[in-house]
Amino acid sequence: MNGVVVVVDYGAGNTRSVRAALTRLGRTSVVSSATSDIRDADFVVLPGVGSARSAMAHLDDTGASEALRQRFSEGRAILGICLGMQLAMGNSEEDGGVDGLGLLSGDVVRLREGRVPRLGWAVVEPWDRAYYFAHSYAVRSSDTVASVDGVTVAVRRDAFLGVQFHPEKSGPAGLDFLDQCLSLV
Repeated sequence: MNGVVVVVDYGAGNTRSVRAALTRLGRTSVVSSATSDIRDADFVVLPGVGSARSAMAHLDDTGASEALRQRFSEGRAILGICLGMQLAMGNSEEDGGVDGLGLLSGDVVRLREGRVPRLGWAVVEPWDRAYYFAHSYAVRSSDTVASVDGVTVAVRRDAFLGVQFHPEKSGPAGLDFLDQCLSLV
């Protein structure tokens, strides 16, 4: 797609704010759930916000779930943000139990300690940068690469990187993070 970033449409989510952040970085983006767009994009963002059940239903109904699995198996770049990271797991407790994309090992559980939902800024370890969070569920995965207070906030396997925080709402630190992700493709 000649440098275009595809922001996957699953009928909800934060597509507007993700696209605005990409525009600030000088990137062209489209919102789509078309399998050909997901397949042909240089970079794909699976955004966050919404219900796991309705998001997976939309991804399954449009064929986007299979396109994402194929893209992952080919080692092509995908960034999952918040719910987008959670959807990459095998299953989630949300909505009474939902099967995810199964791209990474692990599952998603409801937070039971501390303030729920977790809203606000937190410093991610080991990255030593603060990002904005808004979530009630968390990933448990052997693919964890960063955490906050023992809660997984970033996972990575091959060309998939998932983050629990919202880089598009995290000011300069978030834009730097997105820019670094995009510079790898």
